[in-house]
Amino acid sequence: MIKAILIDDETHCRETLSIQLEKYCHEIQLLAQCNSAAQGIEAISKYQPDLIFLDVEMPKMNGFEMLQQFSHIPFEVIFTTGYDAYAIKAIRFSAIDYLLKPIDKDELRKAVAKVSLKAGHNLNQQLNILLERLGNKQVSLQKIALPTLDGFELVPLENIIHCEADSNYTHVVLKHAKKVLVSRTLKEIEELLEGHSFLRIHHSYLVNLNEIVRYIRGEGGYVIMSDNTSITVSRSRKDTLLRIFG
Repeated sequence: MIKAILIDDETHCRETLSIQLEKYCHEIQLLAQCNSAAQGIEAISKYQPDLIFLDVEMPKMNGFEMLQQFSHIPFEVIFTTGYDAYAIKAIRFSAIDYLLKPIDKDELRKAVAKVSLKAGHNLNQQLNILLERLGNKQVSLQKIALPTLDGFELVPLENIIHCEADSNYTHVVLKHAKKVLVSRTLKEIEELLEGHSFLRIHHSYLVNLNEIVRYIRGEGGYVIMSDNTSITVSRSRKDTLLRIFG
């Protein structure tokens, strides 16, 4: 059984989620329901849960601020939130799971199923990435948490050379001849890396502009990356690429 705590300031949200957990997630043992972050901190100390369902938007102390009260986070977190594009993008950048309200039962099942695979890992690094993203801090080695089939991998953005689509997955090619298979589509990766010197130059390829070594003219042309990989530039993306490099 997965011991869990539910933290949300809205009564109807707590009641709805607790009913869904009882009906669809029999592996969850719900130990407590809390109506504030302060109450949640007390319950975590008392019950030592494996998992918390944590509302992002709460008065006095929101979900992000609550997690900052812990020097070490030995439990899994699934955020629950209404639609906030900026917060959701930050959460996805850190590869921490979230559920969008109203919560869909199938998405709930998927999120809970992932918990047993990740049990025991340290959430602190992912939280640091999340808070950095929310604070929009500019750091030299900014990292992204890439979700993989068995967890996640923390990767400095500057180590990514290019990303290649593979159906519902993406191959992220890194420096030093390393490749990571990520359980996200290329479109999702493109959205996460927006504003970080990455450009979609082909429907199958997203490249780090800082790792382009040469451009070879042609109908669309192609680029040579720092690892000597040649990548075709589509005709529709050619003008955008050339404008960037003047």
